[in-house]
Amino acid sequence: MSGSRALAAVGTYLPPWGDGRGRTTGPDEDAVTLAVAAGRAALGEAGPQVRAVVFVTRELPLLVGGNAAALLAGIGLPDDVPVTEQVGGAPAVLDALAGAAPGTLVVAADAQAGAPAGAAAALVGDTGVPIELVDRVVRSLPVQSRVDGGPARDYADPRLQRERGLGPAVEALELSDKPVAVAGLAAKQAAALSVGQAPRLPTLGASAALFALAGLEQVGTGGLVLAVEQASATAIRIGGVPAVRRDEPAVRAPQRTVDNPGPEIAISLAAYERAFDAKLRWEAGRCDACGTLAMPPRFRCLGCGSEAGWSSAPLPRTGAVYTGVTVHVPVPGLPTPYSLAIVELDGVDVRALVKVTGVPAGTTEIGDRGRLVLRRVAVRSGIPDYGYALFPDPRPADAGQREGAAR
Repeated sequence: MSGSRALAAVGTYLPPWGDGRGRTTGPDEDAVTLAVAAGRAALGEAGPQVRAVVFVTRELPLLVGGNAAALLAGIGLPDDVPVTEQVGGAPAVLDALAGAAPGTLVVAADAQAGAPAGAAAALVGDTGVPIELVDRVVRSLPVQSRVDGGPARDYADPRLQRERGLGPAVEALELSDKPVAVAGLAAKQAAALSVGQAPRLPTLGASAALFALAGLEQVGTGGLVLAVEQASATAIRIGGVPAVRRDEPAVRAPQRTVDNPGPEIAISLAAYERAFDAKLRWEAGRCDACGTLAMPPRFRCLGCGSEAGWSSAPLPRTGAVYTGVTVHVPVPGLPTPYSLAIVELDGVDVRALVKVTGVPAGTTEIGDRGRLVLRRVAVRSGIPDYGYALFPDPRPADAGQREGAAR
């Protein structure tokens, strides 16, 4: 066994779209936006000091150049925090967690088309519930594969997977007791390996390992947690129930949109670089001469006309709709219809033009409140372009209707 670590907090995020089979990403979500939402949930409002980030997924959006800058900016971490991007599944996440130093944020996201989507994050700290690596086994049985980011290929042999993959992997671990939670398997298979009532997990990929830790809330105790992927497995022991913060909005049926063919809008890397920090960190420019805020930052202050310079000022992430419009005209590269809103931010004299996300187009009204969340606003020249969108708060009537439908 390795030396123990402490699990300070776990954060989870589920997209609002989905059905009884699981959640699915919206047209403006990818692994990075999912990871940002989970990371912010894990850190909470206080935002404890993070010394390193490990990002595990099988759907890295930007391979050349990496996703570290967007991930750090979206979570709100300094740009000197080291980020490790790792391709892997549930066992790799538990491996990263068990070997992490205090101050490490381990984030995992699943955004593969056709599979349940979600993300979770865990903060390793000096205090919290102890975690300890029990054992791991790494074997090869590639029943699923993807080449060069293409579609998944599934060998689809459950018996082979059970008898030559899952079974030998678990036997090789030589566990002294049964796990209380199992990640990476369907609910029925997980229940067969678990003791008691194992928590049902919303994903099967990398994030399932951290959803299993969050699921200990349902179990009410710590214990052995097992993560399996094909023929590899990792087991860790949790010394209690961790603190869990969830960002899991009520599920909605996916909106029907139309993808419009046509020439895409090419990216301007000069404009992309100039606006990156302000746009992804959600910061305005504060005039050094008079203090007037501008979003985006301007070279010349509209308040006093000064060109002396400006400083960054974090903006509130909540506000109310001042006015809005829904676009039905086909726009190449953008799924339509979609809604835009001018949001009056709380506590500052700033209004921001943003897209509306998480609800069907045309349902947001003047005065509706919501929060600003990171989304992929476009893909230009193959490069994900991130910005902020308004996620409206649920109306009481809508919440009641969805609760009744769930029953």
